[in-house]
Amino acid sequence: MTETEIIQKIKTKGFKITSQRRAIIKALLVSDRPPTAKAVFEIVRDKYPDVSLDTVYRNLNLLARIGCVTKINLKNSEKSRFELLKHHHHYHLVCLGCGEAVCLKKCLLDMHIDVLKGKGYKIVGHAFEIYGYCPSCCNAAEKSKEVELCVK
Repeated sequence: MTETEIIQKIKTKGFKITSQRRAIIKALLVSDRPPTAKAVFEIVRDKYPDVSLDTVYRNLNLLARIGCVTKINLKNSEKSRFELLKHHHHYHLVCLGCGEAVCLKKCLLDMHIDVLKGKGYKIVGHAFEIYGYCPSCCNAAEKSKEVELCVK
C-alpha cells in the first residue's frame, strides 16, 4: 500500500491522521524488511522525541486491525514485526535465529477459507508463519558446534 492509500483507509475507518501516525507509516515505508515496533519507535523518535513506545504499538496494532499492516509473530526472543500489506495477504518463513522473514507468495489456506465461508462463517483474517533457521544461522551453528540446531 502507498502512504496515500493507507491514509485514505485510516480516514474511511473514522480515525484521525496525526503527525505521529504519518511518521509511523513513513517508517514502515522506508524499512527494507519488516521492522519491530521498537525499530519503528527509533525511526519516529528522531523527528518526534516525545513519542512513546506505547503510542507506536497502539498505532501499529490499529494499522493491523484495519488491514493496512500484517503483524508477523516471531517465536524467538524478539517481539512481532510489522509489514505494510501489499496487494494481497501472504505468509512468512521466519528464522528463529536472526528474525529474518522471507515472504511466501501463495496463500495455502484459500481453499479452506472458501469452504468455511460457504458454510456461513465470517472470516475476518488469518495468519500463517513457518519457523526454522536461515542458511546464515545454520552455518553459524555448525561453526559453533551446535549441529542439532540445523539438521540438513
